[in-house]
Amino acid sequence: MKKLNIHYFQHVSYEDPGTILEWALDRGHNLTSTKFYENEKIPDVSQTDWLIIMGGPMNIYEEALYPWLVEEKKFIKLAIDSGKTVIGICLGSQLIAEALGARVFKNDEKEIGWFDIKLSSIAIAGKIFKGAEKLFNVFHWHSDTFDLPPNSTHLASSEGCRNQGFIYRNRILALQFHCETTEDLIRKMLENGRDDFTPGKYVQKAADILSKKEMFESNKYIMYTILDRMQ
Repeated sequence: MKKLNIHYFQHVSYEDPGTILEWALDRGHNLTSTKFYENEKIPDVSQTDWLIIMGGPMNIYEEALYPWLVEEKKFIKLAIDSGKTVIGICLGSQLIAEALGARVFKNDEKEIGWFDIKLSSIAIAGKIFKGAEKLFNVFHWHSDTFDLPPNSTHLASSEGCRNQGFIYRNRILALQFHCETTEDLIRKMLENGRDDFTPGKYVQKAADILSKKEMFESNKYIMYTILDRMQ
C-alpha cells in the first residue's frame, strides 16, 4: 500500500478528524494539517496526495467573519483541478459542492443526532459502499445542504436531507454526515454547540445522543472502509 501524504483542514478546535486520524496512523500515512482557527498557513498543493476537509459551525458564505475561507476555497478548487483525492465532511462537503459549481443553501430541517441514511442504488453498486446495508445509522450536525454538482453521483439521503453525499470522478467525496466521530469528539461538539439545539423534528437531546455508545464502533468501521476504498 502506497504511503500517502494526507493534509487536513480543521476549522475549529473541537472538530478534529477523529477516527480519520486513527486510520491514517494505523495505515502508516503521513499526516499534516492546517488549523485555520490558529491562523496556520496552507501548504503548496504539490506537497499533498489527499486533502480532507473537516466540519465546523460556520457557513461557507461567511467570508467576512472568517477571511481564511477565501484562500481555503481557492486551494480546494486547485486540489480538485490538480487530480488530488479530496474528501469533505459536513462543512467540508459543502465547500466541495461549491467548488464544483453547485448551490449551497439552508436545508428545510436542521439535523443534529443519530439518524439513518439511505444509500442510492448506484452507491450500493459502487466501490465505496459496495456490500453495505442500504440503510444505516450515522451522526449528523448541520443546517445547510447542497445541490448535486454537475456530473457527480448521488450517494445517500435521509428523511431530513435529500443530498447526504456525492462522489465526483471517483476521487472527490462529499459526505454531509459524520462517521469520524468518537465519544470524546461528540462531547466537545455538544459542549461548544449548545446554541444549535433549537427544537426541530430532527434535533435530538444531548443526553440521547451520548447514550448511543454502540454507534461509535460501527461508524468507525464505516469510516475505515470508506477511506480504504478511496485509495
